[in-house]
Amino acid sequence: MDMKLELVPLPVADLERSKAFYAGRLGFTLDHDVQPGNGMRIVQLTPPGSACSIVIGTGMRSNTPDAGTVNGLHLVVDNINAASELLRSRGVDISDVEDMGGVKFAYFSDPDGNSWVLQEIAEG
Repeated sequence: MDMKLELVPLPVADLERSKAFYAGRLGFTLDHDVQPGNGMRIVQLTPPGSACSIVIGTGMRSNTPDAGTVNGLHLVVDNINAASELLRSRGVDISDVEDMGGVKFAYFSDPDGNSWVLQEIAEG
């Protein structure tokens, strides 16, 4: 039986601001922006090359965690220096690259404080 992680809900306070950050600054693909009714709005975005998407929205669940409470989501890249420079050029406040002996990391957060990690693992 396959179990594929394909969608991660992300709590945000300002849907339009978050949509602009993920689509505009990070370059995520906007897959869906739908309003099925009853005050619900679902925005699904996918990182380039990823099989897993994020979903942000309104009215999805009454027990949604507070905005900015998701930490440490990893975006795995082939070239962390190029990826972090690209994000920096798009206005993302990203840390310097840290080399932990074959695994490299750089850190940033979305406008609500949900934290992300760029990760590069050396082959070999």
